[in-house]
Amino acid sequence: MAPGEETTVPAAEPVAFPESLVVIGDGYPASGDPCRRLGESAVTSNWLDDSAVLVGCPGMAEAKALGGTILGADGPIAIVSVPMGDANAGLAAAGSAATSAPAATAPATDPIRGAGGMESACHERINEMTSGEVIGTQRIEEAESGVMIYVNVRTAQAPWQCFGSREGVLDQVFYGGDEGAL
Repeated sequence: MAPGEETTVPAAEPVAFPESLVVIGDGYPASGDPCRRLGESAVTSNWLDDSAVLVGCPGMAEAKALGGTILGADGPIAIVSVPMGDANAGLAAAGSAATSAPAATAPATDPIRGAGGMESACHERINEMTSGEVIGTQRIEEAESGVMIYVNVRTAQAPWQCFGSREGVLDQVFYGGDEGAL
């Protein structure tokens, strides 16, 4: 190479994610990063929950750097559950006003996800129907017509579903797959 000539280093070939994974976005935790958020697929359905982000990384080093729990792999992609954090962190520091505030000033609870909300009622009802086999909530979809909660149940081939109002009233509970497979 002659002095003053610029050197270009070829970019590393990105690892192809298998078609069995639903890839979301263009990088995790930031755009351009090698890891990707993962959506629901046959591979990931039992690992999805509402307290963590499911992420696929092209190598173990990238997966470990996220600080989550490595759940497994699909081909060259390591699958990691990255906790979203404690939603209550910092709310009730010892001796703070938050611990002694009267109930009248407490924030309103979420009728869907809050304590005693529709999600809790959904889990309780499904546990009654499946002898306590609920693993966790897969996802919650809200629409004008109401709220659908998808729940993973141990040994079920598809999620159970609960439907109710946006005000948190549970109306229906049913299995989302082939009932002959139960």
